[in-house]
Amino acid sequence: MPLTSSHLTQALKTVLDPDLGKDLVTLGMVKSAEMAGNVARVGVELTTPACPMKDKIRSDIELAIRNKAQEIGAGGVSVEVAFTADVRRPNEKTRGESNPLPNVRQIIAVGAGKGGVGKSTIAVNLAVSLARLGARTGLLDGDIYGPSAPTMLGLSALGTQTRDNLLLPFQVHGIKAMTIGKLVDADKPLIWRGPMAHGAFKQLATQTEWGELDYLIVDLPPGTGDVPLTLSQLLPLTGAVIVCTPQQVAQDDARRAVRMFQQLGVEVLGVVENMSYFVDDNGQEHDLFGRGGAQIMAETMQVPFLGALPLRTQLRVHSDSGTPLANWDHPSLGAELDRLAKNVASQVSIASLGGKYMMPTLSVRSS
Repeated sequence: MPLTSSHLTQALKTVLDPDLGKDLVTLGMVKSAEMAGNVARVGVELTTPACPMKDKIRSDIELAIRNKAQEIGAGGVSVEVAFTADVRRPNEKTRGESNPLPNVRQIIAVGAGKGGVGKSTIAVNLAVSLARLGARTGLLDGDIYGPSAPTMLGLSALGTQTRDNLLLPFQVHGIKAMTIGKLVDADKPLIWRGPMAHGAFKQLATQTEWGELDYLIVDLPPGTGDVPLTLSQLLPLTGAVIVCTPQQVAQDDARRAVRMFQQLGVEVLGVVENMSYFVDDNGQEHDLFGRGGAQIMAETMQVPFLGALPLRTQLRVHSDSGTPLANWDHPSLGAELDRLAKNVASQVSIASLGGKYMMPTLSVRSS
């Protein structure tokens, strides 16, 4: 049985980049893999022309293809590996390619270095606030390991729908939303390896009928894993918002998230300090976690500080009940959320001054 291009791809999926620990196919480094008679010709794009691991990658490719040939009973196969180099970072490469979501003007990732800092709360209310301010807004719940949107948007009674092989987003609270949480059993643990997570996220992002949007807010899993890399390779991101609580342990992880996005070529729009302080029933403020820590971190890292949100009972209640619009029934809370959304929109405007991005047209409505 002769080797085919499909066999070559299967073999290359077993070859790991020595530095990144992920296979060459998942990383998008394989640019060509074809058979020319008994010669397997593979083109690999490196991130640097002087890659010190080039020889190991070459030998691993040769070994993987010969093993595949032996497995299927193909003999006499020789391997030619050609290396090129693209020094652009992942999202810089993506911006130079065709956009799979051409009708979405701005794509904003909301990430965090660690879980439990209120990242999903910020993402949901940022999307709702931008919609209240007049923008056509979508929310992609990209936290595929622990989706929060079904609860926070009150989607439990709604069923998923499709049209022309595309998922129809849920239209709730003035926004469009899609989440993996409505495509699997609520109690099912999502135990996925990297390629499975990559595929699930890609399907949610590109096979949802978003229509015309000014903003698509993407709620990412916490940490610096596969999904942010997939996102930066898939969609031309406008920038990222990092959510952090004031204490030092949260700052340490948030710094890593900032650096991750910068290394991926994604502009950091700014840092939000969530749970900055606690407001009791008498209106007294209490600094439970060391108020101001995230702001100091943002200043030392020379990224914008987008604002601070306090711990408020109403925000927790409305998140649990899936009624985010009720946050604006409380003037102080609504004003804080709108201030955050306007600061994010301002940073998008600044990023757009260079002509790299298309600005949304907002018609601000009074509430």
